[in-house]
Amino acid sequence: MFHGFRIFLFVFLWLLACVLLGLSADRIWYTRHLPTGDPLNNGKPFYDPIIAELLFTTSLAILWIPWILLAIGRRREGLRRYSFTHSVVGLFILTVLFIVGAAVSAHFWGGLSWCHRYWQCRILTALVGVAWAAALVSLLLFILEFHYAWRHRAWGYPMHGRYDPANYNSSNYPIEKRRWKWF
Repeated sequence: MFHGFRIFLFVFLWLLACVLLGLSADRIWYTRHLPTGDPLNNGKPFYDPIIAELLFTTSLAILWIPWILLAIGRRREGLRRYSFTHSVVGLFILTVLFIVGAAVSAHFWGGLSWCHRYWQCRILTALVGVAWAAALVSLLLFILEFHYAWRHRAWGYPMHGRYDPANYNSSNYPIEKRRWKWF
């Protein structure tokens, strides 16, 4: 049950990252191609640094999440990059990046209810909402993964989580490759 829920959350986070990538790309396109006479920045092209950060974060998530799903689904093990430690550290980095992006974008564009008749204001409002949703899903995934690894002392074990700790030597891999001495 836990692993199915984990996979569902990873897929949902990947979908949120795809939507956020599209919204961020649209915002960058709009700010780099302002028509002459546009009241925004007197018609001079610019970019928002937080949009670039969200673009980087979503690109990282879009590339990293399928790799994690393949490692879980194919039951990869034997290397450090397939361990719970790798998963927890990666989720921590994604969570921090998503929270920073959502917080800064909410600070800039949190109160745009006065301009909802304009398309770009609706894009920014959707961007803030999706950024917070991605931040919350990644935080939930981080908490679940960290709790599972902590409770089962599975830091060095494969992230697929389908092993019997009492009888873990039954695998084809020697124990030294699966459980490192510093954990």
